[in-house]
Amino acid sequence: QVQLVESGGGLVQAGGSLRLSCAASGSGFSFDAMGWYRQAPGKQRELVAAIHSGGKTNYADSVKGRFTISRDNAKNTVYLQMNSLKPEDTAVYYCNADLTLVGSWNPDNYWGQGTQVTVSS
Repeated sequence: QVQLVESGGGLVQAGGSLRLSCAASGSGFSFDAMGWYRQAPGKQRELVAAIHSGGKTNYADSVKGRFTISRDNAKNTVYLQMNSLKPEDTAVYYCNADLTLVGSWNPDNYWGQGTQVTVSS
């Protein structure tokens, strides 16, 4: 079965940078869309950034100009480069993907296990 494995989270000071990675295990599928969500304590999960099969991207207003989403199709991996981090960016970040397996008609949706990002002041 396809799984999403996240890495790159950690503790960083305000103004610093982190790069999150999300790798899809296995083979024989294509990416329709991939994105990053985050959930802070006591708050709802929200979309941070997404990238679609044609390369189109979209971002939450709170991260525009600071975060960049990208993908490497050869590695089945999506990245989130986070610069100028703020304490309010502290959250668990989740990878999400719509993937279509070879031989299937429709895409399936997958979630990663989450990775903690903590920004200190």
